[in-house]
Amino acid sequence: MFHYGLDLSLSYVLAVVEAAAILIPLRGHTSVGANADFARHSTGPVALLVVLGIIGVSVAGALSLAPTLRWFVPGDEPTPQQREAVMKLAGRQSAILVTAWALSGGTFILLNLGGGARLLLPIVLGVLLGGSAAAGTGMLLAQRTLRPIMRAATLGAEPRLAVPSVYARLVLLWFLCSAFPIAVIASLVVLRSYGWLIEKSASLDVPILVVSLAALVLGLPTMILTSRSISDPIGEVVDAMAEVEHGRMETYVGAYERSQIGRLQTGFNRMVAGLAERDRLRDLFGRHVGADVAQRAVEEGASLSGDVVEAAVLFIDLVGSTQLAESRPPQEVAEVLNDFFRIVVNAVDEHHGLINKFAGDAALAVFGVPLPTSEPASAALATARALATQLRRLPVDFGVGVSAGRVFAGNVGAENRYEYTVIGDAVNEAARLADLAKTSDRRILCSAAAIDAAGEAERGHWAECYSTVLRGRSETTHVSAPTT
Repeated sequence: MFHYGLDLSLSYVLAVVEAAAILIPLRGHTSVGANADFARHSTGPVALLVVLGIIGVSVAGALSLAPTLRWFVPGDEPTPQQREAVMKLAGRQSAILVTAWALSGGTFILLNLGGGARLLLPIVLGVLLGGSAAAGTGMLLAQRTLRPIMRAATLGAEPRLAVPSVYARLVLLWFLCSAFPIAVIASLVVLRSYGWLIEKSASLDVPILVVSLAALVLGLPTMILTSRSISDPIGEVVDAMAEVEHGRMETYVGAYERSQIGRLQTGFNRMVAGLAERDRLRDLFGRHVGADVAQRAVEEGASLSGDVVEAAVLFIDLVGSTQLAESRPPQEVAEVLNDFFRIVVNAVDEHHGLINKFAGDAALAVFGVPLPTSEPASAALATARALATQLRRLPVDFGVGVSAGRVFAGNVGAENRYEYTVIGDAVNEAARLADLAKTSDRRILCSAAAIDAAGEAERGHWAECYSTVLRGRSETTHVSAPTT
């Protein structure tokens, strides 16, 4: 509250200086009578009016801000009415400064009514320009002080244009720093040339020097305030963009501005929220279909397409899952299945495979698609051997079948609903081998096609057991099992 009152007081004092830049140069250069009245009525009243004005704007500003601080200081959530009150702070602030200037200026004009038009005209001009300068400077000074309050009040709300826009601020800067002092200097020259208010014989050296010094002294802080009111929030957005570029999607920019910059701030926050939502959906999508399939879908778009490629297939199925569901509560069954699939997924990921689908208590993993890998059959066989060791600690039995060959890998379904899948004889053969493996000692079997496609190092871990015709097939399958 103290800083806010100080901002209003300082803006009032700066406006007094600007008004004095008009009146002081004219003192001593008006007609003799007017100059005498001006000298007699100005010194004491001006000092008193300035002091009263400073006190008035400080007290009024504090009273205006007090209701807002009651919820802001404790950190409470503002009500809609309290938010609306904060939105009106800028308007009330301008009203306070303009009212103070109107009262002070009106009083000063009444005190100098006897001076005639030669005296009243510059006084009225100074009061009008001083009031405008007070409102504009007050807005620039108090803006930084009110930013935390505006940020808290506008959290999650769409900003409305309630303060001067960027364009208006730049025009105001031009008016206060360039147009106003230049206009005063030009007016002094014109007035002296025609003998209006200023004697033709009067020297303008001192008045022009005073106005120029006032423009220099007041122009720099005004320019700094205006530029900071624009560059600070934009700089925050730039810094936040750098955070987002590094993947920190929780980045948030306080939307405390009420101009186009405020819309930039809220627009940035909406953009980041959209990016975070996109990443979340991509992550969920990847968890459902696999990260590689998700990436392929993003890159290639929605299409029913695929390729015939060489791949390896691993099929794993639980034994006795029906009895498990009958004898145990559903939650316990779900926990067992989650433990089972967690081991399967980790093993497949470790060997750069893809879980193509879960089917009840079974899982289908493929190697070599959608991203090609070297020796996919070796990866599938190594995964099967790892599963044989890791799944032993679960209270369930299983069977694993591995095969390899040419398969179709791509999207199958309709244009509005499809899934990535693999189709081919190798898939069927792996499923049949998994059924057969449930009765084997090591619970893992593979086809000769998988052994032939594997590398020499991996082939050393397997040995052919027998040949058989698998259920649903007409050709003989040479079955191998791991030796270690």
